[in-house]
Amino acid sequence: MTGNILGLKIDVDTYVGMKRGVPKLLEILDRFGVKATFFLSLGPDASGRAILQLLKNPRFLKKMARTNAAQLYGFKTALYGTLLPSPKIALSFPDLVRRIIAEGHEVAFHAWDHRRWQDDLATRSDRWVADWFRRGVEAYVHLVGHEPRSFGAPAWTVDDRALAVVKTYPFTFLSCSRAQHPFIETQTGLVEIPSDLPCLEEIGVEGGVDRILVELKKGGLHILPVHAEAEGGIWADHFIALLEKLSGMDYRIVKLEEIREMLALDLLERRPYRMALLPGRAVPCCV
Repeated sequence: MTGNILGLKIDVDTYVGMKRGVPKLLEILDRFGVKATFFLSLGPDASGRAILQLLKNPRFLKKMARTNAAQLYGFKTALYGTLLPSPKIALSFPDLVRRIIAEGHEVAFHAWDHRRWQDDLATRSDRWVADWFRRGVEAYVHLVGHEPRSFGAPAWTVDDRALAVVKTYPFTFLSCSRAQHPFIETQTGLVEIPSDLPCLEEIGVEGGVDRILVELKKGGLHILPVHAEAEGGIWADHFIALLEKLSGMDYRIVKLEEIREMLALDLLERRPYRMALLPGRAVPCCV
């Protein structure tokens, strides 16, 4: 791999992120002539269950305050899965999924039920994990017409059971971690293309773009995690500012599948994942 490469990993976690954030991001990406990888949550939006985290985890409360979550996600989102029924996320917008693909972007599998995986994976049964993948992959095939080639775990959370199920699907790469460099994940034998840069919800929008640019000025390969609810919502101007700065830098912005094809897999380190708490995160994630 030669030159400076930036991959855009766009996670779609909620109904409002799909309905409003994705169209806004498609407009922005088209304006700059760049392509991205959209990791889609397909099934129910149970975001309202986050109230349980507010009661259990003070770091989660700080994160919600820092990101202005009420404005970021909206009032109805805070009730989905509790006082309001959970709407389906990508499954509710088949035309929008087709638009993403038609405009040359990559569509990857992110989640069936994002919130329950993020909060409850450790306590769920092996059967629940297998069923979660089955339902999500079936929904992806229904929308896209073929099985997903990549998986990016919700909230960068995995365990050995999840990776055992991953091995049963024809994924060609993973993007489940916050490691600093691509590696071969030993349990699955798949290449991991990690999100090494911080996302705005972790570092804050005030000065956040400048902090990301400091890392990009080092050159090399980087993956920027983007969230449809944030950079496709109230933080869209900050995302635009970042892309404007990047247009004057020596970077190629590509889809993650293109990065997978560029990597010399035989030269990558082989190692397992581990979990760690990163700055700005409420719970540990895969590193």
